[in-house]
Amino acid sequence: MSRQILSLLAIAAVGVTLAPAPASAQPRPTQPPAAQAPAKAVDCEQVKCIALTFDDGPGKYAGALLDTLKKYNAKATFFLEGQYVHSRPSFVKRMAQEGHELGNHSYKHPNFTTLEPGAVRDEIKKTQDAVKKAAGVEPKLLRPPYGMADIQTSDIAAEFGMPMILWTAGSRDWATKNEAEIKKQTLAVAKQDGIILMHDWVKQTVDSMPSIIKTLQKNGYQLVTVSDVVKRENLQPGDIYPVPEGWQK
Repeated sequence: MSRQILSLLAIAAVGVTLAPAPASAQPRPTQPPAAQAPAKAVDCEQVKCIALTFDDGPGKYAGALLDTLKKYNAKATFFLEGQYVHSRPSFVKRMAQEGHELGNHSYKHPNFTTLEPGAVRDEIKKTQDAVKKAAGVEPKLLRPPYGMADIQTSDIAAEFGMPMILWTAGSRDWATKNEAEIKKQTLAVAKQDGIILMHDWVKQTVDSMPSIIKTLQKNGYQLVTVSDVVKRENLQPGDIYPVPEGWQK
């Protein structure tokens, strides 16, 4: 059986991800980018973990989201698009400084399975370079746009030393854009070691985050990075997680 994904659960969760419209570039930081702050070690075999992930950013509401995460001592993983890293570098620098995980989500969000290998490499490398310039670190995880990957994508991810990360469930925030519905869906799909897909360009998602985080924490969850959740999986470059239907290593 080919490793081409024929039936991808992730796609049902996300549908077609909409990228935010570019905003005017913010001033670049005047200080040299700082290295990512070390996060306190979390053992997800001992505590109830969940990873909130935010795609397509940094969106224009990322600052408010970071304020909320800081207030509630919650960590998240941001799968960034290089084009928005370029226009909002200060958000990326802050994400790294505050101990959040930075992932690669391409430069302009094309479907990797429709591109030639050189174009896929270019999308990944340009984003790696943009994140490093903004924050002084390089992403260690790749989330292919739309959750679409094939053997070519896997091989190229391996070249960059990155496993591919999908999600266990989505918030459907891109579709509903309704605070109550986003909270309801997120809590409905929350589970131990879950990886939840969200978007920081959806204002209603950012607005609902205080309530979502408080409820998750009340229910015993510790909000951690994707790397915390998948640590025991021993993922290798080019691996995909969660493994979708129809995928063979």
